[in-house]
Amino acid sequence: MNEAEMTIPYLFRCPITLDLFKDPVTLCTGQTYDRSSIEKWLAAGNLTCPVTMQKLHDPTIVPNHTLRHLIDHWLQMGHQFDPEELARIDSVAAIKHGLESRETALETKLRMLENIRVLSEESSSRSCLIQLGFLPLLLEQVFGKAEAKISEDYAKFAEQALFCVLKLLPFCELESLNTLLEESKLQSFLVLFKHGSSLMKMNLCQLIETTSSSSETRELCSMLGKTRELLHEMVQLVHQNCEASDAGIKALWTLSSSSDSNRETLVAEGAVDVLIAYILRSERRERSLAPLAMAILEKLLALDSAKEALMSNPNGITTLVKKVFRVSDHESSENAVGSLMTLCCGSLQAREEAIGDGVLTQLLLLLQSQCSGRTKTKARMLLKLLRSKWVDDPNLV
Repeated sequence: MNEAEMTIPYLFRCPITLDLFKDPVTLCTGQTYDRSSIEKWLAAGNLTCPVTMQKLHDPTIVPNHTLRHLIDHWLQMGHQFDPEELARIDSVAAIKHGLESRETALETKLRMLENIRVLSEESSSRSCLIQLGFLPLLLEQVFGKAEAKISEDYAKFAEQALFCVLKLLPFCELESLNTLLEESKLQSFLVLFKHGSSLMKMNLCQLIETTSSSSETRELCSMLGKTRELLHEMVQLVHQNCEASDAGIKALWTLSSSSDSNRETLVAEGAVDVLIAYILRSERRERSLAPLAMAILEKLLALDSAKEALMSNPNGITTLVKKVFRVSDHESSENAVGSLMTLCCGSLQAREEAIGDGVLTQLLLLLQSQCSGRTKTKARMLLKLLRSKWVDDPNLV
């Protein structure tokens, strides 16, 4: 091997031949190979990634234009390169190799994740992480271990790896998340949600939110919403009144918006009672997601089962009436009025309870406030609906 070959950066070598890339292409696993080498591998009937041995759910190979550009630039400079840039690339490539290796101790991998966390804050280093396929690699590190229980050390590692995933996601194509469509990955997701720390659950909820932001992950969002065990765990998370409850509310909004069947499952899992309890305890907090919880509740009340659950809750109607007029929370007002409209349209009992709880005064105050025209229209409609009841029985006013 001559001197030029000896100085080829690790990043610029094909993992199969160890020669300088001529036409670098990337697999769905994030690994890059020379086109001729990987095409021979696939043509031989292999359905895995040569480095990670992951099953290829998508055999498509994508040209790695960024790496090709770096190699061309390196060759044009006579095998010279900006030392700082080359050091960064080699350092990141070494971290990737360490994370991929089964020989690397978990403690060492944790230190590597700390480096990734720092690098993800710098735009140039973050770009390098993305180009080298760290997102699919980290997803595999988090969800690739399908076990019924997880050790404390692995839970800590997965927590940090997932945090790094969330740092990179805003700058990446979200298609990589579709690895969670694999049954084993989904099972890992559930295990981590069930047994992970509050921070892990918060991060998983954020991941669920992200799936609704792109058409690329629409199928994944739908599948998560149909997973009853996950919906059960999310409802319990909000019920626990812990630091992760707000993240649970955001994730519930995402999944309650995707289909009627999801909403039916949420009602069956006790979401109505949990949302009412969340809204009541949020009254003591300056910043809360009570408006979003109200929006979820209004969406659920389209179902008869949700109406029954709310009417059975001793604080159900009272909670809605309290939210009709709040000086600094007009968003909740609209949801509260909409929810009361839904309930009162088909229930004399709901109308009686609402009037008894003082809804008429609340509505009149709302109409005099600076709320939106749409909210005022709903308020007038509700007043009209209640009018026949209070005319028949003036003592209710």
